[in-house]
Amino acid sequence: MKLYYAPGACSLSPHIVLRESGIDFTPIRTDLKSHKLQDGTDYYTINPKGYVPLLELDSGERLSEGPAIVQYLADQVPEKNLVPKAGTMERYRAMEWLNFITAELHKTYSPLFNPAVPEEYKTMAKAKLADRYKLVDHELEGKDYLMGAEFSVPDAYLYVVTNWAKSVGVDLSAFKNVLSFMKRMTARPAVQEALKAEGLTQ
Repeated sequence: MKLYYAPGACSLSPHIVLRESGIDFTPIRTDLKSHKLQDGTDYYTINPKGYVPLLELDSGERLSEGPAIVQYLADQVPEKNLVPKAGTMERYRAMEWLNFITAELHKTYSPLFNPAVPEEYKTMAKAKLADRYKLVDHELEGKDYLMGAEFSVPDAYLYVVTNWAKSVGVDLSAFKNVLSFMKRMTARPAVQEALKAEGLTQ
């Protein structure tokens, strides 16, 4: 199994899940500016979408989109309880979180990384993120993780996008439950392994 990733990008989410799962895999670094792999391969020939993550199975079949990839990975190791069982209400709650994170957080962060985006728009995006984090903070009240006491795949995604806050000037100081969640996640061995592998630890 191969995971195509870019350091610190949203592909860090399935990278963390892979480390949590114990599944054997090969991480392949992708340059999202040149769209080249380290051996010079044109990444578009592997993923026509041109972005990460991309999971390549041993069969050669490829799966894109982070929320789909993390559920696939979790389903390969049901004994690890990384996602609730398919068909249960809890599974749909996990999917609900994955959809919320991708649509309301991830996509709102994206323009903040673009120097061509006007400052007025960035101010609006930051205000929207603060509004969304207020909701997340409320949902984390009394819980260690989004789904309760145990880690599950939406936590990896929330951790990764929230980790972008400092680099783009999003103030999270008002959200004590979010900050506690981030510390809890950072302390997980699988998260530390993924960060180290991507060169993101000091």
